[in-house]
Amino acid sequence: MPSTCYTPPMATFAPSQAILDKYAKVLVNFALNSGKGLKPGEVVRLVVSESAKPLYLALRDQILRSGGHPLTFYQPDDVSRRFFELANPAQLKFFPRKYLRGLVDEIDHSIGIISETDKHELEGIDPEKIMTKSTAQKPFKDWLDAKENAGKFTWTLALYGTPAMAKEAKLGLKAYWDQISKACFLDIADPVSAWKQVFTTGGRVLAKLNSLKIDRLHILGPDVDLWVKIGPGRKWLGGSGRNIPSFEVFISPDWRGTNGRISFNQPLYRYGSLITGIKLQFKDGLVVKSSAAKNYSVLKAMLAVKDADKIGEFSLTDKRLSRITEFMAETLFDENISGPYGNTHIALGNSYQDSYTGNPAKVTQAGWAKMGFNNSVVHTDIISTTDRTVTAYLSDGTQKVIYKSGQFLL
Repeated sequence: MPSTCYTPPMATFAPSQAILDKYAKVLVNFALNSGKGLKPGEVVRLVVSESAKPLYLALRDQILRSGGHPLTFYQPDDVSRRFFELANPAQLKFFPRKYLRGLVDEIDHSIGIISETDKHELEGIDPEKIMTKSTAQKPFKDWLDAKENAGKFTWTLALYGTPAMAKEAKLGLKAYWDQISKACFLDIADPVSAWKQVFTTGGRVLAKLNSLKIDRLHILGPDVDLWVKIGPGRKWLGGSGRNIPSFEVFISPDWRGTNGRISFNQPLYRYGSLITGIKLQFKDGLVVKSSAAKNYSVLKAMLAVKDADKIGEFSLTDKRLSRITEFMAETLFDENISGPYGNTHIALGNSYQDSYTGNPAKVTQAGWAKMGFNNSVVHTDIISTTDRTVTAYLSDGTQKVIYKSGQFLL
């Protein structure tokens, strides 16, 4: 009788131990503590799936070498679909309050690794079920945000390439990993030093942007005519170790001042589904019209989540900084892609409170709302690599083109 046991596909390539060790050093000894690295005695929550076991081992070992305490959340692959098929409404809404409150109190940092063996696992699942589960977990996110605002928590997110992810990007697994290595400077002897230099270079762009008193931005191109109001008390942000890699420069604007239309030529992978051909139209900050060429029902369900129809982030990537040259079918990399025109992306949903110029720990929820910082359980980055010109309208009435043909003009 033939065996019914599942045999996973054989990978044709595996990253070397030297690459994994350098990757772990970047994430542990650079990305945490906002570019300063892990301190002895700190607790790190590791969230890694079984398909990324080699990187998990490298991360755990590096945390131990650095004097930290790894707290492991090692997850099996391809089990989410069964949960949504079986869970009843009460189970979808279940929130383990005491357990997660204790976890938030315990950890100083979190490292999450994206590693998927089926990017279409949740296709066909009712999007409302997925949104219900996500919404139920919002208090956990709010607690972590509050701890981060108080300067007592940092996190980082990185990618471990699998055959399924490479196939989705139409790349061989070696070519996929070549992009990861290049993007994260794992192809050089001292990637941590390279990342420090990126932060220094990006810091000069941030300083120039933050010296401008920008009232609003006009983003214009063949597929976009969008106005974004910045609002008072804002600052532009760049790589802080939160994502590896990160070459983008971004800001959380006043959502109420977004008007116009924008289209996206890059696909969005969300909730196990591929959404393509996304078009959005804004009026007074709200998405009043939307469409997608594929899986519009998933986009529509996402927009129906509380405050997910408002902008939380506007971002630009300079093509001269990014080392990513291929579509990777993963937002973490695609929102930093280079190419002839760099990339522009917005995020629907939650804003970044560290984009506030003051002390975010002292701002109440009512205060955030008054300033137009959006608050949502959803934060969905949608990307375009088409040519866009971004003009800043300054508070003194003058105009300045700050971004054109994929690079900053500052």
